[in-house]
Amino acid sequence: MGILSGNQQDEPMHYGEVFAVWSSLAAAQSQQTACEVYYNHAGDDDLKQFISDMVQDVVKPSIKETEQLLKVNEVTLPPAPPERADASRQEIPQGARILDPEISAALAKDITTGLVADSQIIGQATREDIAALFARFHMEKVQMGQRLLRINKEKGWLLTPPLHVEKVKQ
Repeated sequence: MGILSGNQQDEPMHYGEVFAVWSSLAAAQSQQTACEVYYNHAGDDDLKQFISDMVQDVVKPSIKETEQLLKVNEVTLPPAPPERADASRQEIPQGARILDPEISAALAKDITTGLVADSQIIGQATREDIAALFARFHMEKVQMGQRLLRINKEKGWLLTPPLHVEKVKQ
């Protein structure tokens, strides 16, 4: 039997896996806090539902699973930021509000950054269970990204670069 070919949970994590999983947990904790702030600022019902679903279906489960993975491997967890209080959008001064298109763009950026980070962890992992876990996280982010893209198109919030149209030679 070769190295790292037994029960994956019994194998040690290498330093790259430890750092990547720890960093992923810290990022997810920050993302949860950001989503709580965005939810308080959002006015569009579809965007609010997306944010709520993102936190409940993607962010919180990934926090729980990565915390468990690190605890089992006796890795100290990163400090979690405090949860944000619920606030009414009307209580936030108009000039201080984050606008719905800005929230949507920030969420799209966070999803994209998460996809890259998940891919990196998948590529560097030697433990198959860690690679599979982050492959699942990656797929969940892909699905949420598709949903957010649809919302952005429907709401007219999608900012596209100029289209490259080839000139026809005469």
